[in-house]
Amino acid sequence: MGMVRLDAGVSILCHLHGDCATGTRVRLISRLDRAGQGVIMARPREASENMEDDPELRELSAHPRHRRVLITDARAPEAPALAEALLAAGASTVFMGESEAWRAWPGRDRLAAMERVHLLPLDVTDTSSVRELAGEIGGKTDILINNARHIRPGGIFARGDTVFARDEMEVSYLGLMRLAQAFGPVMRARGGDGASSAVAWVNFVSANALAGDPAYGASSAAHAAAASALHALRAEMRPGGVRVMRLWIGPVDDEWHQEMPPPRWRRDALLAERERLEGGA
Repeated sequence: MGMVRLDAGVSILCHLHGDCATGTRVRLISRLDRAGQGVIMARPREASENMEDDPELRELSAHPRHRRVLITDARAPEAPALAEALLAAGASTVFMGESEAWRAWPGRDRLAAMERVHLLPLDVTDTSSVRELAGEIGGKTDILINNARHIRPGGIFARGDTVFARDEMEVSYLGLMRLAQAFGPVMRARGGDGASSAVAWVNFVSANALAGDPAYGASSAAHAAAASALHALRAEMRPGGVRVMRLWIGPVDDEWHQEMPPPRWRRDALLAERERLEGGA
C-alpha cells in the first residue's frame, strides 16, 4: 500500500504495483478484490512485458497469464478463437471439453495441433462425465469458461413438443448445475492458493435471457434459468474469492442462426478483434 497524490491535489491510499517507484508518475486502475469490494491500484504509466506477473495485481485480477483454463465445449464455433486468445495472453494450459469424441467435427485437428491445449472427454449432460473430469483436473483448473449451450430456433407454438426444450435445459441450465456441483467446491477451496489459485468462473449466457426472442423462445427461457442460477453460484463462490462472471453474447454465426439477419458473432471477427488488441489499439 502507499500514498498517491493526484494531479487535482488530493492524496489517496491505494494498492501499489511492485514496479512503482517513489516520485514517479503512475496510472490508477479500479478493481474488485476477492471480497467483491472496489479498490484502487497504482501501476506504472508504461506497461512492461511482465506487468501482469506482479503478485498484488494478480490478487486483484483474473488475467489468464500462467493460469490453467478449462473451456467446457470444444465443439462450439468460438472455441478455437478462445483457445488462441488464451494462449496468446499467456495461459499455461488450456483444457478443452470434448463430447462424443468418436464423432468427427470441424476444427478438432486444429485444436489438437495447438501446443498446451488438451482435449479431454466432457459431456455436461452426463453427471458421471462431469464428475470424472473434475476428479482429474478440478484441482488444476484456475479459470473455468463454460461455453456449453444448446440453441435451436422455434417459439412455444412452433415446437409441438418439449424435446428440444428439454435438451436446451439439460445443457444450458442443468449442465451449469452439474459443473458447479463438481468443480465449484474444489475451485472455492483453492481460492487462497497464492499464485496458483483458482480465480474465475466465466459463463456464456445468451442476451435473449434478458429480452427473450420469440423466434428462440425455449432457448431464451433456458438461458434465463442459467442467468438466475449464476447469482446463487456467485454467492457460494465468494467466500473463496473466486469471481463469477456472466458473459452476455448475441447470436453466433452457426447453422442455427442462418435465418437471422447480421450482425452475428463470427470467428473471423473474433480474430480481428484479438489482432487489434494485441496491436495496442
